[in-house]
Amino acid sequence: GRHEASVTQMRDSRDHRRYQGGSHIAGILPMIRSIASDYRMAALMMGLVLTSCSAPTEAPERTPAAESSHDWVVPPRVETVRADAGSLVFAGQGQPGGRVVLRTDTGSAFAAVANADGRFEIRMVRPTGDLILHPETQRGQDAAPSPETILILAGGPIALLSPGIPTRRLDAGPSLGAVDSDGRVMVLSGRAAPETTVAVAVSGQDVPMKVVADGNGNWMTVLPATGGVPIRLGDESYAYPGRPADSDGFQVMPAGEGWTVQWSAPDGARQTTWLPTT
Repeated sequence: GRHEASVTQMRDSRDHRRYQGGSHIAGILPMIRSIASDYRMAALMMGLVLTSCSAPTEAPERTPAAESSHDWVVPPRVETVRADAGSLVFAGQGQPGGRVVLRTDTGSAFAAVANADGRFEIRMVRPTGDLILHPETQRGQDAAPSPETILILAGGPIALLSPGIPTRRLDAGPSLGAVDSDGRVMVLSGRAAPETTVAVAVSGQDVPMKVVADGNGNWMTVLPATGGVPIRLGDESYAYPGRPADSDGFQVMPAGEGWTVQWSAPDGARQTTWLPTT
C-alpha cells in the first residue's frame, strides 16, 4: 500500500510511517543567523561559524606521492533525478574516478564510477516503498560521506535533505518545494524561472514579499514559525498544516496536501519538513 515502507521499522499502527534510524540523518534547520544571496550559500545557520585561513605565500612543490597521500576525497553532490522505464537515475558531481555509492540503512548499495570530469549517473529500480539513501565517495581505502540524504517517498516526492540548508526537491514538485521549521523560524523554498521575482505571502500579510530566484531557478525566504496557515505564491495557494507534535525517531506522515518529515538535529532538537504535492 501507499504507506508501506522499505526502510527498516518505517511504519507503526497509526496512519503514518516510522523509521527509527534518525541518527544517520543530520538536522535540517539549525536557527538561521543570516542568508546569503546565493542559494547554495544559504547554509549560514545560527551557531554555524565560518572561519577561513590565509594560504601561505609560497606553497612547497608537491610530488606525485604527496598528491596521492594528501588529496581530499570529495563527497558526491546529487543534482538531479529522472525516471526512466521503471528506474530512477540519479546524476551529479563527485570525485573524478571515484566510486559514488548510494547506500541504504539495510546495507544495500547502488554505485557507479565518476568520469574524468567527476560526473556520475546511478541507476536503480524505483522502490515500491519509502527509501532513504546516503551518498558517499569511495577511493581506495578512503571514503567521504555526503552531508546530504536522499528521501524517496513511494508515489510521492523525492527530496534532498541536508544540514543547514533548505530541503531541495529532486522531483518535479510544485512551485513551493518545501517548508522547513525548527519551531522558531520556517524556511520556504522552491523553484521558479531563473532570475525571476516570486511574490510570497503568508496568511495575514497584505503585501507579499518579493523573492528573486537564482540563476538555477532556486529561491528561498525565512519567516517566523507559525501554525497551519495558507501560503500564497502569486496566484497559487498552499495549505501549510503547521508543525506536528514532537515525537521520537525519524518519521514520515501524510499532512494536508503533502507529507511531513520529522527528525532530530545533532543537538536533539526536533526538525520538520513539509513537502507539498500540489
